[in-house]
Amino acid sequence: MDRAQLADFLRTRREALQPEDVGLPRGPRRRTGGLRREEIAALCGMSVDYYSRIEQQRSTTPSEQMLAALARGLRLSLDERDHLFRLGGHAAPQRALRTDHVDAGLMRVIDRLQDTPAMVVNGLGETLLQTPPAIALVGDETSYDGLARSVVYRWWTDPSSRDLYPEADHDLHGRIFTADLRAAYTRDGAASRAGEIVDKLLATSPDFARIWAEHEVGLQHLKIKRIRHPEVGVVEVYCQTLYDLDQSQGLLVFTAVPGSESAEKLRLISVIGSQQLQG
Repeated sequence: MDRAQLADFLRTRREALQPEDVGLPRGPRRRTGGLRREEIAALCGMSVDYYSRIEQQRSTTPSEQMLAALARGLRLSLDERDHLFRLGGHAAPQRALRTDHVDAGLMRVIDRLQDTPAMVVNGLGETLLQTPPAIALVGDETSYDGLARSVVYRWWTDPSSRDLYPEADHDLHGRIFTADLRAAYTRDGAASRAGEIVDKLLATSPDFARIWAEHEVGLQHLKIKRIRHPEVGVVEVYCQTLYDLDQSQGLLVFTAVPGSESAEKLRLISVIGSQQLQG
């Protein structure tokens, strides 16, 4: 670990970021450029004291999880993330196997969508980042651990995960999720994380094994999704996706027809979500 270089690298990247880059208001009292330490700490999901100790060269070696959080909060590119890991005393993550770093460009887009349900999902169906309205709409999908991070794994192992959609849509969603997993499996190989998910599902889910054996590929996600919400019922939303092919990630944005019943439901869901956060 190179404490001096790590501290200097974090400071320069923090000072290079502007409030507008991360969806924060500039405010009339801000006299200097860059973000404050407390703002970066909040973006990284860590305490101000912990972040400050790293910048002041007083910290122990950060964990890989902390470095990944710093890379995400500071909107680092992949090369910058790898550099950060090395300064922090760790080997750079293998890019072919690590798909949990959100591209800086996608981060800048989602920062400007904080009043809209939006989320970043990788090729394994793992949700990496959600706006507050997205959490209110579909729940916190970033809270899962292990193989359960993948939506396709949850779909075939946890029946309650299907409650998000009307029962009439279950078969199609299951086939689409399975086709996505096959694409990741073909791209990354049997020894990859996708391969681990496939092996586990084949061993535990006869329903998955049946669909997997059909070799369906290239199934398109529905542009119009019906989502069941416990407070307002079924919401019909349009799902637009911006893909980052290099990272095998997609930015999903959910909208409803203006003036429609679903648009009103989306507004109510956002209000409910804000009240829950404040509570």
